[in-house]
Amino acid sequence: MFGSNKSNRDGHLVVDALIGAQVVIRGDVEFSGGLYVEGTILGKVIAQEGATTATLTLAEQGSIEGEIRAHVVVLSGRLDGDVHASERVELTPSARVTGNVHYQVVEMNAGAQLTGRLIHGGAQMALPPPADDSADRKDGKDGNARRKLAEAMA
Repeated sequence: MFGSNKSNRDGHLVVDALIGAQVVIRGDVEFSGGLYVEGTILGKVIAQEGATTATLTLAEQGSIEGEIRAHVVVLSGRLDGDVHASERVELTPSARVTGNVHYQVVEMNAGAQLTGRLIHGGAQMALPPPADDSADRKDGKDGNARRKLAEAMA
């Protein structure tokens, strides 16, 4: 029933809450510990603040339409939304994800489908701050690069 998915506790899948295959939840879900989803959630799935063992496992027949935020996320089913994992994301061969995956460590198996971007947790901090072109305006210049870009887009 729970497959052979990995977990962060002694190599065993720990399930504190199960959302069965016949269950549809319309609204946000907040959890801590292990959450195993075989059914459907139409809303955000968010781990409680400070829940360092929060593990979400989306079964092959399960689906979530909304954002996911957890320590560890294992996806085997269908997800329409962004994933934010503070530790690890695993996409099994049956995973179907439409959205961006924010991760520290990612494991993507052959067959998994991702329509979106993989974004490493430190990537946003590594980007330089936006250039300050106020000096151009003080000198009375229009900003030739900006004008050329606008013309090219027109």
